[in-house]
Amino acid sequence: MPTVVVMDVSLSMTRPVSIEGSEEYQRKHLAAHGLTMLFEHMATNYKLEFTALIVFSSLWELMVPFTRDYNTLQEALSNIDDYDKTCLESALLGVCSIVQQEWGAAIPCQVVLVTDGSLGIGKGSLRHSLSTLSQRSESNRFPLPFPFTSKLYVMCMANLEELQSSDSLDCLERLIDLNNGEGQIFTIDGPLCLKNVQSMFGKLIDVAYTPFHAVLKCGHLSSDVQAFPRPEPFVIDEEIDPIPKTINTDLEIVGFIDIADIASPPVLSRHLVLPIALNKEGDEMGPGIAEDVEDENSANQIAGKIPNFCVLLHGSLKVEGMVAVVQLGPEWYGMLYSQADSKKKSNLMMSLFEPGPEPLPWLGKMAQLGPISGPQKDGRPTLSCSELNCWQPAVSRCSLQYCIRTTAPPQLSAQRFQHSCDK
Repeated sequence: MPTVVVMDVSLSMTRPVSIEGSEEYQRKHLAAHGLTMLFEHMATNYKLEFTALIVFSSLWELMVPFTRDYNTLQEALSNIDDYDKTCLESALLGVCSIVQQEWGAAIPCQVVLVTDGSLGIGKGSLRHSLSTLSQRSESNRFPLPFPFTSKLYVMCMANLEELQSSDSLDCLERLIDLNNGEGQIFTIDGPLCLKNVQSMFGKLIDVAYTPFHAVLKCGHLSSDVQAFPRPEPFVIDEEIDPIPKTINTDLEIVGFIDIADIASPPVLSRHLVLPIALNKEGDEMGPGIAEDVEDENSANQIAGKIPNFCVLLHGSLKVEGMVAVVQLGPEWYGMLYSQADSKKKSNLMMSLFEPGPEPLPWLGKMAQLGPISGPQKDGRPTLSCSELNCWQPAVSRCSLQYCIRTTAPPQLSAQRFQHSCDK
């Protein structure tokens, strides 16, 4: 899930902050310190994440386009100039522009807005923008909600008391409401200092950038893995009192199906599955970046010598042309499969089905799927045994596929021909 960091560089961010026993800081220095902490965390735990950096005042500027090079992002923080008044609407328009140019409207995105809570003055202020929402034409609409799925996190270089002394907090909360309620406002607890800024950005990391670690199991085999991006909780709209469903940290493989049978099912999201590397002591260190080249090479050599079920599963699914059905929670399933990026490179992917006992109608209920070798009363193997869902015409994906399933082609082996006759 790409991230856009939007930093306020208006004159209000240059206001001094007096810290006892140290040199005088400006609010923009506190913001840069917090963002450096965020970038270091992402470089270690979210190194596959694409991140862009925008600065804004009355206008906006793209400082760093979407990149995985977090050193470039940190260097850009030290080369930021000061500009004029705050115009949050301009910044949000900039976010819309760069995300749609790079990713379109189908990719979810996270937006981290770093500001001091100042709304600006005059016509370009946030207060003026919100007061004129109902008077705008379609060609001049307010940029929220974004045309893509998003979460907006507002990092305020101010404490709660300072924001509540004016209507700043109410206006910022209105931004979250306009974004369909997706997002959160973070404020500094206590006086403005480096320690409290670190604490605030630590809360953001806990909410939005904590890696999802799980244990992938199949019988007696298991492997520690990370799913990227992190699977989000899913809310079923049909329920009277909807409760977000979250994925278990124990992912149990319950069976395998041919790719042709699973076809291209509707899914909620797709995630890259990575094995978690081990350090010299055999402890988890995640798939992150080592501190230096020697440590990274040493870790890679150790990981390459240890048998890993995740690697075995990936290779087997790729060779056999099958997918693994994995149980994510009570009556919630997904599938693991090999997806090729190129002729030489492929990845182990996990797609999440909609929660429910029957996410794919042409397969029937997942809990009733059984082995192809289930016996009949006379002992003959059959596809229509009581342990297995049959292919029914009423739920076939199309009439042509039904004909293919009920007519045995000449090239079928005798066993497959017997299976087709049983159907």
